[in-house]
Amino acid sequence: MKKTALLALLITVTLFASGYKRPEVYEIDAVPNAYIHNNKALNYMEEKCYYAAIQEYKIAISLSPNVQATSVFYNNLGEAYMIIGYPDYAQDCFERAIKQYSLNFKYYINLAKCYKARGIVPLKIQEYKADTENPLNQIMVGLLYAENDEIPRAITTLDEFVMLEPDLMITPAVSQHVKDLVKKMNEEAAL
Repeated sequence: MKKTALLALLITVTLFASGYKRPEVYEIDAVPNAYIHNNKALNYMEEKCYYAAIQEYKIAISLSPNVQATSVFYNNLGEAYMIIGYPDYAQDCFERAIKQYSLNFKYYINLAKCYKARGIVPLKIQEYKADTENPLNQIMVGLLYAENDEIPRAITTLDEFVMLEPDLMITPAVSQHVKDLVKKMNEEAAL
């Protein structure tokens, strides 16, 4: 009996005093790598190496396809496509950015400019006006009016959005844009 108790005590002490450590497991987390590739692409953009930047943006998107930051990657990719003169590709990127995160006003501005570059502003105005389920479509309508040089209609449409949706995160940016449009319209009227 003493031998078994001593053996049990010895085994217990050995387990705690042995210094056993679980082996470290290295986890590969794609999200930080996506940020690294996005930052590399931004550097390439500054250096005007647009094709390399496009590839880095694509890698960033593929590493983290379903997070909010992906919308930034898509927007950056769309801007690169616009610079090199491919608004067709840029349109898809800007639309995906808005789909991923719909409360960034810059994405809407870029998409409106893309539609203008493609020459489909009147068509898109009708398309966005017809879809009344999404209140954010009113932003696109206003921006498209502005791209179509219908500044008073753009101001009215965007101001109406600001009045109807005062609590959205995007509303202050829209409100500032309305002020900028009014200033632009007044400057043009003064000339």
